[in-house]
Amino acid sequence: MIRNFFPAILLTLLATLASCATSPAASPADGTWDFAMVSPMGSVSAKVIMTTNGDTLAGSFDLGNGRTWAIEDGVANGNVISFSIDRDGSPMIYEMSATIEGDDMTGVASAMGMEVPWTMTRGS
Repeated sequence: MIRNFFPAILLTLLATLASCATSPAASPADGTWDFAMVSPMGSVSAKVIMTTNGDTLAGSFDLGNGRTWAIEDGVANGNVISFSIDRDGSPMIYEMSATIEGDDMTGVASAMGMEVPWTMTRGS
């Protein structure tokens, strides 16, 4: 009787292993996030969408009223990310880095010789 089930079990096991090999685990950065930063220049909040492909991080910040900032030069390495933001084409470029812990992210924005902390919480 066991001989009758062995081929089915073997095929199921092989199919499961094949799907694991072809479907990489999602990065903890993937998804929609709520961004908040308070700096001497004011407060910034945005809805952020991030996607990864291997170690490449892409996405955008939606600040509302049609304003968006693209994530540039993004890198995801496990739960650590880094990227740049060209703020509305101005000479101010934010260099961003963060660590992701579950549904929370804490990071630092560097621009014009200043560093400012920021946070993101996983949104919907």
